[in-house]
Amino acid sequence: MRPVLASLFVIAAALTLAACETTTSPVVETPTVEAAPSGDYAQLMDDLRILSADDMQGRDTGSEGGAKARDYIVGRLEALGVQPSPMGRLQPWEMLGRTREGTKTYNGTNIIGVIPGTRVADKYIVVTAHYDHVGVNDGQIFNGADDNASGVATMLELARRLKADPPEHSVLIVALDGEERGLLGAKHFVEAPPVPLHAISMNLNFDMTARADSDGKLWVTGTYQHPYFRPVLDQVPARRNVAFAFGKDTPEDKGADNWVEASDHAAFHRAGLPFLYFGVNYHPDYHRPSDDFEKVNPAVFQDSTELAIGGFRALDRWLDQ
Repeated sequence: MRPVLASLFVIAAALTLAACETTTSPVVETPTVEAAPSGDYAQLMDDLRILSADDMQGRDTGSEGGAKARDYIVGRLEALGVQPSPMGRLQPWEMLGRTREGTKTYNGTNIIGVIPGTRVADKYIVVTAHYDHVGVNDGQIFNGADDNASGVATMLELARRLKADPPEHSVLIVALDGEERGLLGAKHFVEAPPVPLHAISMNLNFDMTARADSDGKLWVTGTYQHPYFRPVLDQVPARRNVAFAFGKDTPEDKGADNWVEASDHAAFHRAGLPFLYFGVNYHPDYHRPSDDFEKVNPAVFQDSTELAIGGFRALDRWLDQ
């Protein structure tokens, strides 16, 4: 994945102080905070743990670990009953990508499933999460628990929910390869999509959804480019531990603070398709061998996943009205 706001407690304290003042300032309403449901998150946590285990060898594109991760994701989609896309389950590609030493040719594979919609079956929301990471460097395994085993686990949980309660739009569930090597899988998907580009209503990209501990935020990038999405997501209630934050997409956001080109959604954006990116802020374990499963707070990750799914549901209901 790519290269703080105050905590919720600070926000709450500020609101309390404001309420004690005798000014005539208007009251700003905040979203209702929901407790996490009592659902079973065992599979969500298992997906995160398994994909970020040492035996996945950092899931580098073209590696044995990457192939093992791919087999696992395919097995999960098959177990959920998610059907292959019109072009099949796997989308192999060969592209020139970046390495620490320069460039090389990578052979990668995207994984694609489809869940038919009930209201707008001929329009698609493409939900993406890259399953690759940076592999093994200097003898150390970069497990990439947050980047991006977390986004894949969130996407698989969304797929499970959509099989139980079908979406209004048809949904392409896409585990992309080669993100860390230059968004290669996303670029290939857009160049050779399984459905026509004009049939894609939007891309929703999950990249790093677990580690919202530092600021309690799941950031939404893309509402500057597509402001009509903001009111839709503003109606999604915050969770106990995590709330939406909007930004990192304006001309004033420079360098590593601008995420418009930071992950796979960039390929969709360049193709002129509406996009949104859900991801947490940087943390000290980003792109380090310490990005491990044990660093993830389960309650925070579960709330972040619930918020992401709530965002999807709101967008699905609103699009193509």
